[in-house]
Amino acid sequence: MFNDIGALELVTLVVLAVLVFGPDKLPKVIQDVTRTIRKIREFSDSAKQDIRQELGPEFKDFEFEDLNPKTFIRKQLDNEELGLKEIRNGFDLKKEMAEVTDAVHGRDAESSSSGSSSGSSSAASGNGRVDTSKKPGKTDKPAADDRPPFDMDAT
Repeated sequence: MFNDIGALELVTLVVLAVLVFGPDKLPKVIQDVTRTIRKIREFSDSAKQDIRQELGPEFKDFEFEDLNPKTFIRKQLDNEELGLKEIRNGFDLKKEMAEVTDAVHGRDAESSSSGSSSGSSSAASGNGRVDTSKKPGKTDKPAADDRPPFDMDAT
């Protein structure tokens, strides 16, 4: 709960508490605060126990932490019955991305898997296709009379 409080901040809080409540009332205030926190925890635990009893025996392994979406998804993905671990372990992301890249650039999957992908730096590939990443006839620097396209939505 208070993992990010440093030593200097803790000393500042103690000094501030002594100044606000005074040294004679501070122990009673600390006791009242701890008693209130204890009562809130007891109330929370009894409410959880009541909910578990009302749900019945079929929800005996129910945990309130499972209501968090991240925890629920993590628990479902780690479930052995679904066989998702085999699917996740059999999935090679680098290979899939290389196949998608080859499909986009119009290359055969066999030729790119034997060698590394050279990207779109070449002007023409071996099968006669033209690289469309640069506009034909344009240089890197625009001419003085060329104006960038005007976008009404950007202004």
